[in-house]
Order: sequence, then C-alpha cells, then structure tokens
Amino acid sequence: MNEGSFPKPVLIFDGDCAFCTRSVNVFKRLPIDAEVTAYQFTNLELYGTTEERATHEVLWVDPTGRIYGGAQAIARLLVSAGGIYAAAGWALRTPPIRWIAAAGYRLIANNRQRMPGGTAACALPPAARSGVSG
Repeated sequence: MNEGSFPKPVLIFDGDCAFCTRSVNVFKRLPIDAEVTAYQFTNLELYGTTEERATHEVLWVDPTGRIYGGAQAIARLLVSAGGIYAAAGWALRTPPIRWIAAAGYRLIANNRQRMPGGTAACALPPAARSGVSG
C-alpha cells in the first residue's frame, strides 16, 4: 500500500489491450470522479504498484493509496458511481459473489485477446497468467 494520499481515486488499466480500453470507455460513462489512466502513461511507483501487477489486472487506487485489483477494483469503481451501480459494487464485494467475481475476472483477463474487441496485443504474457488474483 502506498503511504501517500491522492485527491481522488485512480483507475489504472492496460492501454495496449483493445478489450481493456473498450471496457474502460464504458466505465467512463458512469458518474465517477476518478482519474482513469493507462499504466503505460502512469508513474506506477507513485501509486505503490508495479508494471507486472498492472499488466495482470485493472487497478483501483483509493485516495488513501490502498490498491484493489481485478474484480475488487471494478467493485470499488461501481461503488464510487453511486446509485444502482453502488448496489452492484457492494454485491461484488460480498462473499460468495466476491469469489465468483474474482474467478470470472481471472477467466476473462486470461482470455481477453479472445473477447469482443480483443486483439493479440491483449494476451497476457504466460508468466502473468497465474500471478496476483483480483
């Protein structure tokens, strides 16, 4: 966890992945007050994370510097959007839905090059396929 604090949350994603970029463009339509940035254009050290983690999963860094990855990053983003989105986000944070969401996220992340809008550039390197889980 990063020791610093930030004015608002930050969503960090893989900007080289067409599927990830398309997904983030959908999230940008939600009423969230967060910075959204590709990890390729982000000082990851400032947020207390690494390129290895950022290539593996979407990251949500809250204003206190706490980092959430994968399905939990999406859950935090939804909570921040408020309304019905927040209800969905809270559900994603609650077991057993949390566990199902994590497995679903990992399945999609490991196969994102096969998803609609995905390209060969979306494929995770083999070493990243079984690392940190969301």
